[in-house]
Amino acid sequence: MYAEAILKKGEGRTLKSGGAWVYDNEIDRVEGDYENGDILAVKDFDGFFLGWGFINTRSKITIRVMSRRKEHEITEEFLEKRVRNAWEYRKATVDTGCCRLIFGEADWLPGLVVDKFSDVLVVESLALGIDRLKSTILSLVKKVLAEDGIMIRGIYERSDAKVRLQEGMERFKGFIGDPFPTKVEITENGVRYIVDVEDGQKTGFFLDQKYNRQAIHRLCPDKKVLDCFTHTGSFALNAGIAGAREVLGVDASMTGVKQAEENAALNGLSDRVKFTCADVFELLPELEKKGEQYDVVILDPPAFTKSRSSIKNAVKGYREINLRGMKLVKDNGFLVTCSCSHFMDPELFAKTIREAAHGAHKRLRQVEFKTQAPDHPILWAAEESYYLKFYIFQVVDEK
Repeated sequence: MYAEAILKKGEGRTLKSGGAWVYDNEIDRVEGDYENGDILAVKDFDGFFLGWGFINTRSKITIRVMSRRKEHEITEEFLEKRVRNAWEYRKATVDTGCCRLIFGEADWLPGLVVDKFSDVLVVESLALGIDRLKSTILSLVKKVLAEDGIMIRGIYERSDAKVRLQEGMERFKGFIGDPFPTKVEITENGVRYIVDVEDGQKTGFFLDQKYNRQAIHRLCPDKKVLDCFTHTGSFALNAGIAGAREVLGVDASMTGVKQAEENAALNGLSDRVKFTCADVFELLPELEKKGEQYDVVILDPPAFTKSRSSIKNAVKGYREINLRGMKLVKDNGFLVTCSCSHFMDPELFAKTIREAAHGAHKRLRQVEFKTQAPDHPILWAAEESYYLKFYIFQVVDEK
């Protein structure tokens, strides 16, 4: 018999509007025996069935719901259907050579991320309940991919995010199954990369910008390009592949810069695509003082805020880099600017860019607005799944 979580009257608004989460203060009581991580039934105050989910009383998000139908219990058959749906969706929407195969709540597998880099999988598990199901789900992923002739040669786990501590779980990274070389070569948009799945940021590579990187190709032929927060060089290399005359990529991480240089060499771009290790906030004013000007300036910073409490400081940071970036763009050149913070909502990000343009005495013409790649689907009932905002502007001097 399953335990049952009974909600308070009038609670469960997120769940009832299509989301997957039940918060600790929404639960009236739990009837029956359970351990944290167990599957249980979620019912409204009047006994109406709302779904099957897993519980963890150590987390503020106490229940994550996986199924909404009483007849759809969380069995292996059910999990296989979820995996198949996720894979079929990717095949229909993206290049699957490298892609995010499972994106947590947006694929109705809460707390689980699985990235596919060629024939290697990288998994991140962020919730206790899904952690218990992880090995079953990964076996099913391998089975479903094998049916399409894709043989996975290795799986690496990158469950080393701090958020695991909030679930009462230890941070972990390491091989699942047999060890394999953890530097994996992938190709995206015609650019080759070495992805370090063991020591790279997050799962090793930011797949969510795939088609945004492609969008800069038409802007770059024979142009001078500045790529800020380049990480392992992805936007810079896309500019180089597209025919840029001269590219400078900047990142504060020497590890990232070294990887970027290796990736440039891999693509035969070392003569035109250069990298430097520097703090972008310090470098941009220095370049301005020197009178440097670029045809294209790209700003792809890490999330300046991961909570509502630090939004004010984040706004200052985004305003500052956008103002400085605009000042370095030649008249009628282009600014590519992004925010990957969920808490920096689209309206606030747009307002911040507008303020930066005013401060820089520039006028902006919007060329394009995009979000994350389709393999990071935005589930309209789950706001947290929408985080990436990407703009291309033409920057025009005030005349």
